[in-house]
Amino acid sequence: MLKPYCLVHTIRAIAAPLCIGPLIAAISVLSYAQESMVENIIDEHWAWVLSEYPEMRLEYGDRSGNTLWSDVSPSAHQRRYEQQQAFVNALTAIEPSSLGSESRLNRAMLLRELRDDIADYENGMHLMAINMRSGPQHQYTMAERLSFTSEQDYRDWLERLKALPSLLTQTQRLLQQGIAQQRTQADIVMRRVPDQISRVITDDITNSPYYAVFRDIPDAIDTDTAKALKISAQQVISEIINPAYRRFGTFMADEYLSATRQQPGLGSLPQGKAAYRQQVAKYTTTDLTPEAIHQIGIDEVARIRHAMLGVIDAVGFEGDIEAFNEFLRTDPQFYYPTPEALLEGYQAISKRLDPQLIQLFGKLPRMPYGVRPIPAAIAPDTTTAYYMRPAVDGSRPGWYYVNLYRPEVRPIFEMEVLSVHESVPGHHLQIALAQELGNLPHFRRNSSVTAFIEGWGLYSERLGYDMGLYQDPYSRYGQLVYDMWRAVRLVVDTGIHYFGWTRQQAIDYFKANAAKTEADIINEIDRYIGWPGQALAYKIGQLKILALRTEAEQALGDKFDIRAFHDELLGAGAIPLDALEVRMREWLHRTLNSTTDP
Repeated sequence: MLKPYCLVHTIRAIAAPLCIGPLIAAISVLSYAQESMVENIIDEHWAWVLSEYPEMRLEYGDRSGNTLWSDVSPSAHQRRYEQQQAFVNALTAIEPSSLGSESRLNRAMLLRELRDDIADYENGMHLMAINMRSGPQHQYTMAERLSFTSEQDYRDWLERLKALPSLLTQTQRLLQQGIAQQRTQADIVMRRVPDQISRVITDDITNSPYYAVFRDIPDAIDTDTAKALKISAQQVISEIINPAYRRFGTFMADEYLSATRQQPGLGSLPQGKAAYRQQVAKYTTTDLTPEAIHQIGIDEVARIRHAMLGVIDAVGFEGDIEAFNEFLRTDPQFYYPTPEALLEGYQAISKRLDPQLIQLFGKLPRMPYGVRPIPAAIAPDTTTAYYMRPAVDGSRPGWYYVNLYRPEVRPIFEMEVLSVHESVPGHHLQIALAQELGNLPHFRRNSSVTAFIEGWGLYSERLGYDMGLYQDPYSRYGQLVYDMWRAVRLVVDTGIHYFGWTRQQAIDYFKANAAKTEADIINEIDRYIGWPGQALAYKIGQLKILALRTEAEQALGDKFDIRAFHDELLGAGAIPLDALEVRMREWLHRTLNSTTDP
C-alpha cells in the first residue's frame, strides 16, 4: 500500500490566496490560444498547491516551506473550496474539442481532481481529519521525508516544531465543526488515538519521537553547535510540544470520543450513503455502484477460493480451507523468530527482484529504492508495509517500509508477493517512472489516481510468476492470499459503509476467506472504516489492467510484446481508468496496423 500523505490534513498555508481572477477573466480574450489557457491554468494551480501545502516544496528543491505546516483550520478549508471552484470555472470555460489529446487529458484530469476535492468538502469528508493511521499524532513521521545534514536543517525542524501547537489547535477546531455537523469518525478506530497521543508525550525528553533526529547529529556540525541544538530541542519538546499534545489528548478523550459515531459505516451518518457513493467514484474512477462492486467482490472471492483449494490439494493437506488458513496462521515454520531476521528476509527478496525486470519492461526508472522498518511508534497500528515515493528533485530515494512489530504474525509466505507490490515492479517502478516523465506537468508526474497506482501494484503481484517467484507452493498460496485480500475488500468496504455491516461481521468474513493473521485483519478492517472507499481501488484497477492485457494478447497473438504493453501502460503516469482504456486501445490499434502493413 502506498502510504497516505496525511500531512494534507495537518498543514498551514503561508502565502496570501493567489489572485485567480485575472486568469479567469483572460479566458474571454480571444487572442489566447486554448492550449495556452489550459497550460496557464495548470501552472497557476500547481503554484497554488505549493503555496497551500508548503511541506511539498522541499521535494522540488525549495526550502521556503521547511519551517511550516499547512493550514487545516475550517476557514482555510472554506477558502480552498472557493478557490478550487474558481479553477473549475476557468477550465470548464475551455471547449475540450479545441484541444489536442494531451491538453484534453490534462484538463480532464485536473477537473476530476478539483471536483473530487470540492465534493469531499461539500460532503464534510474534511471534517473527519483524523483516524488511527492519519492525523497530527503522527506528525513526527514528517522527519522521514527530510534531510538532516546541516545546522539549518535542524533549526528549520525546531521552528516547525514550535508551530505544532497551532496545528493541533486547527485540527481541534476542525473536529469540533465535525461534531456540530454530524461528521465524525467511527468510535472503534478513534479508541486507539488517545494512546497514540500518549506515546508521543515522554517523561524522558530524549525518547520523544520529535527528538529522534537530534540523537545522531552528523560530525560535519561542530560539537558546540550540536550540543546547543540538542538543548534547544529538549526545551521545545518539554515546554511547547508536550503541553500542546496533553491539551489535544484531553480534547480527544473528553470531548471527541463521546461524539464519535457508534456505527462503523459512513452510511450511518446523515446523507452518508451519498457521500460514500462519491468516495467510490473518486477512488475507482468509474461509474460502478456500491452494489455492483459488492457483487464483483463476491465473484472474485469465489474464483480465488477455487484456486486456493488447488494449492491445498497439491501440498496434501487434510482439511478444509479454514483449517489450512489456521495452520498457516499458527505454525512457527512460517514465521521469522526476530525482527532482525524478518528485515533481512525482506532485503534478500528485494535484491532478487531487480535483475528480472528487463524481461518485462523496456524502460526502467533511474531512481533507486531501499528497504526500511516502519517506525516502531506507529507499527502496532498500521499495515504490513507501505511505500514512500522518492523526492522529485532526486534528494531522497524511494523507500519500501516493512512492519517488524510482532514477527510472529508476519508470514514468510507473504513476503515475495508483498515485495513485488510495494517495490518493483509495483509502486517504486511505476511512481519513479512517472516522476521522470519530464514532458508532463507536475500534477501529472505526481498523480495520485489510486485506481491506477494500487491497481498496478496488485497487477504486479501476478507478474511475480513471470519473474521466477512463487516457486514454493506456500508462496503461491501467499499470492492468492493477497489477491483474495483485495477481493475481500470489495465485499467488506461496501458492506460496512453501504450495507450496514458491523465491524465483527466484516472481520469474520475476512477471516473466513483469507489466511491473513487476526492482528492484520483487525488493522485492515479498521483502516477501511477510517478511510471509506479507498480499499476498492486495488481490485478494480487490477481487473481493468488484466482486461486490457487480455484484449491485447488475443488481438495480437504471437505479436504481443509484454515489454511494449507495459511501457505504454506506464508511459503517461497514473491516469483514470477510463483514460487508460482509451490510451491502450489506441496503442493496440497502432500496433495492429504496424503488424499488418506490408
